[in-house]
Amino acid sequence: MNQQTIVQIQNLEKFYGKKQVLHGINLEISSGQIIGYIGPNGAGKSTTVKILCGLINEFQGDISIFGKDLRTNTLEIKKQVGYIPENAVLYESLTPMEFMEFIGEMRGLENEVTRSKAEALMNIFEMKANLNQRIATFSKGMRQKVMICSALLHNPDLIFMDEPLSGLDANSVIMVKEMLIHLAREGKTVFYSSHLMDVVEKISDRIILIDQGRVIADGSFDELNKLSNDENLEKMFTRLTGNTNHGEKAEAFINAFEK
Repeated sequence: MNQQTIVQIQNLEKFYGKKQVLHGINLEISSGQIIGYIGPNGAGKSTTVKILCGLINEFQGDISIFGKDLRTNTLEIKKQVGYIPENAVLYESLTPMEFMEFIGEMRGLENEVTRSKAEALMNIFEMKANLNQRIATFSKGMRQKVMICSALLHNPDLIFMDEPLSGLDANSVIMVKEMLIHLAREGKTVFYSSHLMDVVEKISDRIILIDQGRVIADGSFDELNKLSNDENLEKMFTRLTGNTNHGEKAEAFINAFEK
């Protein structure tokens, strides 16, 4: 499979007021890759994802997606993009089918196509029986499954996932991991932002570690491992971000209750 450059980021900077949260990010992302985008809280992961999805339009630098400038072709780019956030914001008075019909209509899909895809996707999550129940009655995990299904309805070529496994049960987590691997084999590009090191390590073709708004590591796990000799991604993450005293912090936390 011939890989093409899907995302090109040059000197990306972002300020919130006087606070700079992204400091000159430079990345090229190819088709058919699963990118694991990791970093501590506040490192700039979600900000990067929201900028690339066109949800934040004030930034410095240049971004090209599918060979088109993000600033001037936002709507055109969004047609080929799927976005799965950590906290699913859904219309709770609707059923999953009604919600996905709404999403499908916005995406320009025929109603019959939307209904067929919605049934197939929800069936994979063993939620076909819940298609006509009100979302207001759903647990966090069930809502996340609806969000995942609705984001994939239009068969996007580029999928952004920001902590997509939040609230999912163990079987669903395994299923989503397998699904991502299959999507990448079909040439889809997955930009996966998460704190779950074991998942990122297992599914990612390439791992990008960001800390304080800067990329501090970029490569496959094997490539990064050769440079560091860390046993796993969690230890690599801990060492590179400078947080190596977790044991001491945990002990201090427990001692606080004994005072």
